[in-house]
Amino acid sequence: MRTLLTIAVILALTLTAAAQKSDSTPQQPPAAKAQPQTPLMTPAELAAKVPPAKPDDVGSVDAIMHAIYEVISGPVGTRDWNRLRSLCLPTTLFTTSGKRKDGSPFIVSWSVEDYIREAGVIFTRESFYENAIVNQPERFGGMTQVFSSYESRHNPGEKPFQRGINSFQLINDGTRWWVVSIAWAAETPEIPLPAKMATKQ
Repeated sequence: MRTLLTIAVILALTLTAAAQKSDSTPQQPPAAKAQPQTPLMTPAELAAKVPPAKPDDVGSVDAIMHAIYEVISGPVGTRDWNRLRSLCLPTTLFTTSGKRKDGSPFIVSWSVEDYIREAGVIFTRESFYENAIVNQPERFGGMTQVFSSYESRHNPGEKPFQRGINSFQLINDGTRWWVVSIAWAAETPEIPLPAKMATKQ
C-alpha cells in the first residue's frame, strides 16, 4: 500500500511534467473580433468633418453640380475654398487624364487639399470660368453618376479655350448630397465631344 508520502511524490512529478508540457506548447491568443478599418459614420458625424454646407448647395443633384461649377469660377484671386470643402467628402478625389506634348498618356489625382493648393496657385495668376453644357445623370438609389460636358473660359462671353467632360460621382447620405469624386478629360481632335454632349438641347 502506497504511503501518503509516495502519493505526494507521484502527484508532484505528474504536475511538474504537465506544467513543463504546457510551457513548451505555444499558447494561441484568443481570436480577436474583426474590427472595421474605417469606422461607420452617421450623417452628422460626417458633416462635422467639413465646413458647414449651405443647404441650397447640397439639397439636390442639380444644386451640388451648380455649386461645384460656381465655386471654381471667378476672376483672378482666391476662391471660397471652405465652400468647396463643404461639398466634398473628406476623401474626395479630383482626377484628370490626358496626353503630354510628346503623346505619352498621364493621369494625375489630387485630394481635396491637393486640388485647393494646386488650383489656388493658378487662380492667383489668371481668371477662370467653367460651366456645364449638358448634364447626363444616371441614378441608382442614393448614388448618382453625372457625365457633364463643360466649357472653360478666361472671361465670361469669350470663346472657350477648352471643352471636355467631367465625370461626377455623387452620393446622398439621407440628408444631403456629397461629391465622392470628379474625373475629367479635355476634348481633343482625336476625341471630340459627342454631338449629344456638345450643345444644349
